Amino acid sequence: MRVLALGGYGAVGAPATAALRAAGHTCLTAGRDPRRADLPLDLTRHDDYRDALEGIDVVVNAAGAEDPALAAIAADHGAAFVDPTATAGYTARLERLAPRAPVLLSVGLAPGLTTLLAADLHAAHPGTDPIDVAVLLGEGEAHGAAATAWTLGLLGRSFPDPATGEAVRNLSRGARLDLPGQGRRRLLRADFADQHVLTRDLGRPVRTHLGLDSPALTRGLGLLARLPGAGRLRGVPHLPGTDAWTAAARSGPHLRRARGRGQSRATALVTAHAAVLAANLPPGVHHLHRVTALADLPALPGVTLDPRGA
Repeated sequence: MRVLALGGYGAVGAPATAALRAAGHTCLTAGRDPRRADLPLDLTRHDDYRDALEGIDVVVNAAGAEDPALAAIAADHGAAFVDPTATAGYTARLERLAPRAPVLLSVGLAPGLTTLLAADLHAAHPGTDPIDVAVLLGEGEAHGAAATAWTLGLLGRSFPDPATGEAVRNLSRGARLDLPGQGRRRLLRADFADQHVLTRDLGRPVRTHLGLDSPALTRGLGLLARLPGAGRLRGVPHLPGTDAWTAAARSGPHLRRARGRGQSRATALVTAHAAVLAANLPPGVHHLHRVTALADLPALPGVTLDPRGA
């Protein structure tokens, strides 16, 4: 395939590009930085973007640009569009498209791997009880600018609970979840797109929770979310700690879990796998759990899936 990786030199884009090239695909990086991009490109200039699509089979949006026109333009040129976005509103706008080529969403770590974990749990243990999705990140990882901006963008905002419609303030209303090896952890509600998509698709409530590896820092994040003006923050200091992450889906005694090091790299590896899948999908908007299953996921370096039913 010929792949155009938007932001292909960033924290997610660079390892995704490397994985695609290692698999034998031609992958061109595009972005504003002419020193790092194979193809310097301002994504707000749609005519230049159209020109860059000549001969491209798949576009991977690792730039964090939340512009549905990028997906629509790619589809008009016959290119699949893959986006690891976690933003619920942007995902909803993409779902309203009627693209003439495939658009594949929920393709990172969260959503993505979390989506497959929850869908696998539901397939094995169907019901109507809530599924709680946990995303536990190592505070020591140096996240990319887009990921940092996304997390800070949660502060001071609320979202409708996907099951009840009740307003939920981001990084509040913590739930206590049992995570093997980490004990009973209090995590914070967060507006990841997967909870809305899965609640609709599975027909049961799905709630996503976010936390840091340190329980104290998780509590601090919850306190920060309550401060007036916290939503205006534009950066955070790099904290000591590890880059270990855990993603899990739990309903009652049933659990699916994945672990690894480097959240950005895990997102990149799932995204690269999704790019290969996307090339063979029919036109339309798809989510990863609709086109593949957890059992079909290839071995991902540095990612450990716990035994089924653990």
